[in-house]
Amino acid sequence: MQEKEFEKLVTEAISELPAYFREKMENITIHITDFPDQNTLQRLGHSSPYSVLGLYQGVPVTKRGIHYGNVMPDRIFIYRKPILRKNRYNPDIKREIKRVVVHEVGHYFGLSDQELYSIEAEQLTLEKKD
Repeated sequence: MQEKEFEKLVTEAISELPAYFREKMENITIHITDFPDQNTLQRLGHSSPYSVLGLYQGVPVTKRGIHYGNVMPDRIFIYRKPILRKNRYNPDIKREIKRVVVHEVGHYFGLSDQELYSIEAEQLTLEKKD
C-alpha cells in the first residue's frame, strides 16, 4: 500500500471517532512514520521495529492539572510498515489502523493498556456475534 493511501486511512480512522472525543482532542498531532526510532524501541523494551504499531507521547488529559499549559503538543505515532506487515489485505489494514488510532487516542484520554486491551477484546466479541 502506498503512503498516500495509508495516510488517507489514518485520516478516515480519526474522522470516524465519535464527535465527542474528536471535539475534546486539543494540542495533539498525529504522525505517520515507517518505524519507531531506536530510542523509542529501547525505551519500550522492544528489539524489533515491527513490534510496535503505534505510540502516544504526552500528558494524558486525566493527569493534567491547573498548571498544565504552554507545552508542546502531545503526539500520536502510527507506524506504517509494522501495520502493513501484520495485515496483508486492505480491509484488514483499515481495521488495524482504526484499532491502533483508537488505542492511542485512548491513551490521550488516560486509559491504560490493560483497559484498552479489555475494550478491544469486548469489541472483537461483539463483532463475532454480528
